[in-house]
Amino acid sequence: MKKEEWKRKELVILVLYATAFYTFIIRRSLQLSHDHAAKLYGLRSGVLPTYLNDMSDAQWRNFRGNLPILTAVFGGFGVLANGLRAFFGLKAKGMSFVWLFISMVYLSYLHGACILFILIIASANFVLVKMFSQTDYFSFLLWIFNIFFLLCNRVYEGYSFSSFGQRWVYLDNFRGTFRWHICFNFVILRMISFGYDYRWALQDSQFDQKKHFQRCYVCKSGKTCYQFLQERSAPNSSFSFSVYLSYLIYAPLYIAGPITSFNAYASQLEMPQKNYTVRDVSWYGLRWIFSFFLMELLTHLFHFNAFAISGLWKSLSPVDIFIVGYGVLNFMWLKFYLIWRYFRFWSLICGIEAPENMPRCINNCYNLEIFWKSWHASFNKWLVRYMYIPLGGTQRKLLNVWVIFTFVAIWHDLEWKLLSWAWLTCLFFIPEMLLKSIANRMQAENAFGELLFRELKAIAGAITITCLMVANLVGYVIGPSGINWLVSQFLTRKGLPVLGGMFITFYVGTKLMFHIDDAKQRKQALN
Repeated sequence: MKKEEWKRKELVILVLYATAFYTFIIRRSLQLSHDHAAKLYGLRSGVLPTYLNDMSDAQWRNFRGNLPILTAVFGGFGVLANGLRAFFGLKAKGMSFVWLFISMVYLSYLHGACILFILIIASANFVLVKMFSQTDYFSFLLWIFNIFFLLCNRVYEGYSFSSFGQRWVYLDNFRGTFRWHICFNFVILRMISFGYDYRWALQDSQFDQKKHFQRCYVCKSGKTCYQFLQERSAPNSSFSFSVYLSYLIYAPLYIAGPITSFNAYASQLEMPQKNYTVRDVSWYGLRWIFSFFLMELLTHLFHFNAFAISGLWKSLSPVDIFIVGYGVLNFMWLKFYLIWRYFRFWSLICGIEAPENMPRCINNCYNLEIFWKSWHASFNKWLVRYMYIPLGGTQRKLLNVWVIFTFVAIWHDLEWKLLSWAWLTCLFFIPEMLLKSIANRMQAENAFGELLFRELKAIAGAITITCLMVANLVGYVIGPSGINWLVSQFLTRKGLPVLGGMFITFYVGTKLMFHIDDAKQRKQALN
């Protein structure tokens, strides 16, 4: 049987299995949500008759509830900023003052008097960068300064004005509507970005623009890719305090990102993005609306997150535990997808293109590297540029992942379950990196060797997906104390067949992803 013919028949079998799997998952999820609705926390009256809406996730509840006011505010910001740019022909410095004014108004509402803490720390970082950027110990100072405030902000929960003297006590009554130290995590990343981009701008650039244009299909098409904007140093005039501060508190990306480098922001402040036309941005917004309705349908019909919040899933059977865990991860993916794309949409309207988070569906990732490049993709780009490469890149890869994932955990919050998630991810990452290194040295010399290699990759993918589920459930749902309970549920007479079924399902899913990748490669070859 020819290889292509076998692949077509294999694809039919895989699709049939996937159809049966999702039919079972949907039916069982509907039954679970219906049977346990009275015992679940966080369910509220929904827009669908007879169905309750799962509003148990505080982040999603707050975002959804504030959507009308956010849309009105950002709509006004967009009209004002674009109107002033067009009317006065403003460039980087002029637009920095526009966004500085707009963002300060926005932050004053969000944080009230606590905006003083942001301005003081940001100003100190600016002075540090300008004074020590050309010294050998600059990186050490920059990281120590920013990690110090990252930890202090969390430990002291944003500080109290009363701790600085009785004369400032009255300011504690004007702390705004949103905790400033939560948003400041993103400001920390931007302060580090500014520091490094300024240091590298003063040195000889290693970026070969000519070579990049030869390789990049985006730049070849007449557009400008994000990598080019990021790697090309901004002019010295862009490293002013006004541009720096407008970058730190740029309103559309302030609360949740996506994260963009200083170079990319400053260059687009000078020349607004042209990669997305009005039609492209409109289509982007319509897709977001469709995804929002999909989330509404999900939270009305399936109460996955409420099971996790209520702790009720601990009384379920192993197969139902798997269904709820799988559902929680899909809910989380769609939640972040909607939040990140909403703010990126407004940033695009205002002329700043940020990297796309969630460019790949959670159900289309079969190894850890693909997963992390596709989850918080803009953060991944930041980590590669400002941590991974300065730490030695591929030469110290096995060591670097521990440093980077520990930082990512601390950056999110000071919780043991997040550190457990980070270290579990590193443990799972090491075998994958070693296997990938061995696989790259091995070349399949015949059809049988190629088939064997593909099967081994599918098995490795199934193991990786299982590990990803465990790491993320530990980090974001059950915590490290729940590991023993989770393991004990599946190492029983009832649990082992479910574990075997999970593995087969993930194996099938990995094979389907191979077919998707093959189809993409064929399409690219035709183009």
